[in-house]
Amino acid sequence: MVTPVRVVIGVCLLAPFVAMLWVGSYAKTDPAFIGIPFFYWYQMAWVLISTALTAIAYRLWQRDQRARKGGAGK
Repeated sequence: MVTPVRVVIGVCLLAPFVAMLWVGSYAKTDPAFIGIPFFYWYQMAWVLISTALTAIAYRLWQRDQRARKGGAGK
């Protein structure tokens, strides 16, 4: 069953893939950040963003599963 929470979970998990597979959007050197070309710091920023989005998706999934089971368990 597709619910709004599951759509948000899907977006959280899909966003990093789209961001990294769309190479044309970040295949450049400017703007540099503390001397690091855009190409590199963009990818490293997505490592942190992906971690946060995966954690959010996991928490939402746990909440959804608890709601489906009637709130039982931890």
